Amino acid sequence: MGSTDNLTTYLLEATRSHVLVACAVLLAALVAVLRHIRDSRTVDAPDRRHVLITGCDSGFGNLLARRLDAAAGFHVVAACLTQRGAADLSAAASGRLKTLVMDVTDGASVAAAREFVSREVGERGLWGLVNNAGRSVPIGPTEWMELEDFTKVLDVNLMGVIEVTLQFLPLLKKARGRVVNVASILGRLSLTGGGYCLSKWGVEAFSDGLRRDMHPFGIKVSIIEPGFFKTGVTRLDLIEADLKRLWTRLPQDVRDSYGETYLDDYVEAQGFSMGLLCSPDISKVTRCMEHALTARFPRTRYAAGWDAKFFWIPLSYLPSFVSDFATNLFLPTPKCQGNF
Repeated sequence: MGSTDNLTTYLLEATRSHVLVACAVLLAALVAVLRHIRDSRTVDAPDRRHVLITGCDSGFGNLLARRLDAAAGFHVVAACLTQRGAADLSAAASGRLKTLVMDVTDGASVAAAREFVSREVGERGLWGLVNNAGRSVPIGPTEWMELEDFTKVLDVNLMGVIEVTLQFLPLLKKARGRVVNVASILGRLSLTGGGYCLSKWGVEAFSDGLRRDMHPFGIKVSIIEPGFFKTGVTRLDLIEADLKRLWTRLPQDVRDSYGETYLDDYVEAQGFSMGLLCSPDISKVTRCMEHALTARFPRTRYAAGWDAKFFWIPLSYLPSFVSDFATNLFLPTPKCQGNF
């Protein structure tokens, strides 16, 4: 009798467990389907909407401008840093796409761009602003930096984002539009010294505050968090040249503390990690940007790239000693480590 009761209890518990698993799977499937339906709903009449994109000379901004122009039908205003970049993009796009030269670190340049865009959009206002312009160098060990090395990057990646956003908010309020700010997984996990990681953490904070402040006015703010991609920001020749510049101006005692081969080891580690991590498919990023502009319900954050989704962002939630161990695998060890 006792063994029969035990068997009955076991079967009941097993059945209950299977039912719970089945319910969990069904619930997850239902959530996935509902999210897909929500994500697939788009705004209407893109041909009556204007989008301004910064940093369109190459990379993400250039590809997004061409995609929105050709596929989505938006009126695109593409801001480039150079006249050549603007001319090349104009030649590759339809007559609906307009280009202008804008330096996001120059308030007068940004104000002139605002006047140009204001004439283009009229009373409709500006539907989308994509703050994409950015730079990476100088990057490297913090001790190698001087204050101006930080400001070179912060002025573009953070202060430029703030300046452009503030200048264009009145036009965005007219259209109850969108702001799309390009941060990085390095806005969650700091992997190197210099201004780049600082700037991307700042973009995250600025975007969160802006999203809450602009919600009553119908403006939606999205953050793009790319992993590693092959763009001008990750060009090894530029990074290597700047690392050599930083190294050669260091006092001899500082260089001695790292060891005579440290620079070569650091450059080699950069080349290995970039070659291993950088994806050539930058459309993974521009698809996120496009969704943030065209979806009726854009997401607050978009992780772009498999490395961002399944490695860097999960790593950022783990204890510091775990993330420190993982990131140190990509860097050489200074000669004098542990001698102080």
